[in-house]
Amino acid sequence: MKMPKQGGLPKGMAQQIQALQQQLAAAQEEIANAEVVGSAGGGVVRVTLRGDQSCTGVEIDPEVLPDADSEMLQDLIQAAFNQAQEALAKLTSDKLGPFQNMLGF
Repeated sequence: MKMPKQGGLPKGMAQQIQALQQQLAAAQEEIANAEVVGSAGGGVVRVTLRGDQSCTGVEIDPEVLPDADSEMLQDLIQAAFNQAQEALAKLTSDKLGPFQNMLGF
C-alpha cells in the first residue's frame, strides 16, 4: 500500500514540516517583537534592545550624574548594553533551540 504523498514526502511528514515552519515563524516573530533590558551599577544604567538588536533606550539614574565621571558612566552603559545583548541571545536560543535540535543544527 502506497502512502499518500505531497511534494515527494509522505503526507504526514509534509504536514509535520508545515506545522514546524509555522511554529518557527511564530518564534521568529516573537523574538522580533521582544524587548530585553540590561542593567549595570545596581540599576543605575539600563539599556533596552529590540529583537532586531537595535537599542531602543538608555536610562541613567539622574541622581548619579552630578557625581559621576564620564569614564565610569561609559563603562556602566557598556556593561548594561552587553547584558541586554546576552539576554537577547538567550531568548533567541530558548525560542529557536528546539527547532535547531529537531533539524540537527
